[in-house]
Amino acid sequence: MSHRTEGVNTERQSMIAQKMLTTNKRQKTENISGKTIAMICAGLLVIVVLSITYFIASKGLSTFFVDGVSFKEFLTHDKWDPEGEPSAYGVLPFILGSFFVTALAALIAAPLGIGAAIFMTEIFPGFGKKVLKPVIELLVGIPSVVYGYVGLTLLVPFIREQFDVLGFSLLAGGLVLALMILPTITSVAADAIEAVPQDLRNASLALGATRWQTIWNVVLHSALPGCLTAIVLGMSRAFGEALAVQMVIGNTTKLPGGLLEPISTLTSGITLNMGNTIQGTPYNNALWSMALLLLAMSFIFIVILRLLGRKRLAK
Repeated sequence: MSHRTEGVNTERQSMIAQKMLTTNKRQKTENISGKTIAMICAGLLVIVVLSITYFIASKGLSTFFVDGVSFKEFLTHDKWDPEGEPSAYGVLPFILGSFFVTALAALIAAPLGIGAAIFMTEIFPGFGKKVLKPVIELLVGIPSVVYGYVGLTLLVPFIREQFDVLGFSLLAGGLVLALMILPTITSVAADAIEAVPQDLRNASLALGATRWQTIWNVVLHSALPGCLTAIVLGMSRAFGEALAVQMVIGNTTKLPGGLLEPISTLTSGITLNMGNTIQGTPYNNALWSMALLLLAMSFIFIVILRLLGRKRLAK
């Protein structure tokens, strides 16, 4: 009887193994169709990105190859007067304005964002996950025009009264952008800190380190690539922001002279002037060249993020 039972079990196991090894036609069809759809979507995405890049590059490069504007003059001269006689296409004030306002926003938001992330994950994780994280997610969803309007009605008058200046300034733009990118930096940095293994914390505490020594020397050191990624993500958003910055910086074509001086950025210059130009004119092509600079900076930010991601995976 036992031999018979063993034979039945062996036969059943062989049948199960045969079914598992036999290719299911329906499953094979689903796999092929799924791969095909995924490849089509990925191909369309690549085509869209290449098309946008080609369109902006073809328009932007016309300034140099069709209109005869010097590339060096375009990047290094500080006079912007496309409708003058003679016309001038120096975008240095816009470039410096974009970099300065982005750097100021990062200097303000990075310590606050990483500090908030430490508070959420290491100091009061329960309160941070239940209260702070939903609040930060709400801040991410606020439209940029709301930030700009708040800066225009509250921040600009405050700066005007306190420092006896116009109010529209690099400082106002940096503060508004810092508030905008703070949720992004906080969220990404919190995820990076949470990803640090608990064993590292326990080992540090077991060796006699205090809580703050563990956070500073172990947790932040291990999460450094992720925190840098958060800062770069915030800077990339700040660099491409247009409406909120445009409402509070003054939009002048002069070189930045200080924190309280009005400036202009590449994004504000494009949005303010593109509607007043005719397609194909040197003025219009120069604005497309500014858009090409923004696209190039976006690619640079992406490359930096990729490098930081590789470093994080290596660690």
